[in-house]
Amino acid sequence: MTQDAPEGTQAGPGRLLLIVASAVLAAAAGAGAVHYFNAASPAPAASAAVSKRPAQYIAFEPPFVVNFENAGLMRFLQVSVEVMTRDEPTAQMLRLHDPRLRNDLLLLFSNQTYDAIATREGKEALRAQALQAVAEVISAEGGQGGQVEQLYFTSFVMQ
Repeated sequence: MTQDAPEGTQAGPGRLLLIVASAVLAAAAGAGAVHYFNAASPAPAASAAVSKRPAQYIAFEPPFVVNFENAGLMRFLQVSVEVMTRDEPTAQMLRLHDPRLRNDLLLLFSNQTYDAIATREGKEALRAQALQAVAEVISAEGGQGGQVEQLYFTSFVMQ
């Protein structure tokens, strides 16, 4: 004896195929939406992938000591300098060319006047000139001067 199911509730092969196809289509649509929204906002992924390398500080030792004349008096300047880069080849070039860098910085420091570097603005201007001088030496030696990010005075004594 066969029982007849009410009309529209038969689970034939066509109906099963329709259910499976709908499920696959829904899953594909969901995956497509996830991909679209992840691709539309790459900022967090990009910033995580492009993180800054650690800073390397290269100190010029011993400190620079120069003298200069101001209003008939002999003045002295002692300044300790450190250079910051995040690029290992640049750090190596800074160490390798220490004699040339020290020479150029000594000439720059000894060419100052007391009045020019007595103010904060004067010291900042001198620091910018020193950074430019270091970057120029690195560039002249075949490196990337732009990789020398900062130059810091870690001690600055005038008398």
